[in-house]
Amino acid sequence: MVGLVRARLPSVWVPVPATTRPAGPGESEGVDRHFVDARDFDRMVAAGQLLEWTRIGPYRRGVPREPVRSRLAAGQPVLLPLDLPGALALRAAVPDARLILLLPPGHRPDPTVTAAAAHTVRHDHTGRAVAELVGLLGYSLLAPAQPPSRG
Repeated sequence: MVGLVRARLPSVWVPVPATTRPAGPGESEGVDRHFVDARDFDRMVAAGQLLEWTRIGPYRRGVPREPVRSRLAAGQPVLLPLDLPGALALRAAVPDARLILLLPPGHRPDPTVTAAAAHTVRHDHTGRAVAELVGLLGYSLLAPAQPPSRG
């Protein structure tokens, strides 16, 4: 879904997360992820360099703070695909962030969750959900589809 949004709205920037897992086939450092060891990740957490982070199995993943802050300060829209705990951590770190809840088909919105989100988009049809997300990002006319740039 992120790639489809970026194809219609290339100005949207998606941060490169840091992870303690090893690179997978075809993944590049600094493009797909920042691959760091557990000690470096611990330092990033202790120094407040991550907006949010989570443990996924034996590995950890987090969003570096500074690149997001600098893009937002420059007025560039940023799209952070996060789970609910990540979104709530982001809300604590950036209180004025505009959170959009992507609700899977068949799920009813939980009032405690939707209260934290500025908007809810039902992901019942990908094309419609992408169009709604693009609209919510503040772009009224869809740009011609372009392959999303990475990084």
